[in-house]
Amino acid sequence: MKETTVKGRLWILTNPAGKLYDDIDTDMIFHNRYLHITDVAEMGQYALDNLVGWKNFARKAQAGDVIMAGPNFGSGSSRQQAVDCFRALGINAVIAESFGAIYKRNAINSGLPIVTMPGLSKIAGEFATGDELAVDFATGEVVLNGEKRFQAEPFSGVQMDIYQAGDLFAYGESLGA
Repeated sequence: MKETTVKGRLWILTNPAGKLYDDIDTDMIFHNRYLHITDVAEMGQYALDNLVGWKNFARKAQAGDVIMAGPNFGSGSSRQQAVDCFRALGINAVIAESFGAIYKRNAINSGLPIVTMPGLSKIAGEFATGDELAVDFATGEVVLNGEKRFQAEPFSGVQMDIYQAGDLFAYGESLGA
């Protein structure tokens, strides 16, 4: 059984004005000029390549990192590569105020841990890129630098089951489907 708490170095996606980025669409996460790439392992190098100010993210990111963004993360198309590029980098979790509906479903089905944190925009100043974050998927507790505690939404039962299995296909196999 996988641990339900992950820890990682935090990346706060801020716009050129220094505010938490809102409405990051799938084209900003993984641009359509890379859609010819079919090997998931190769997709990571292009993560956030089309997001203003974040072109070099993939070169700096490390396995285990956590990403934080504003509302409506992953809006737009049903581009699976926008999930897979983070999986390829080994991102531990994406925390956002809210997620685009299709992105949310794709991420859950792929086993990419996404955490919804209502009101994040109001408290974003508490966090800084480089901070250590611990996120408990079962309770929704987010711990900043081992001290400050915040509340996000815990995983639903189905989201936890899929995460524990690895992805939707593995979850289906575990049910004998």
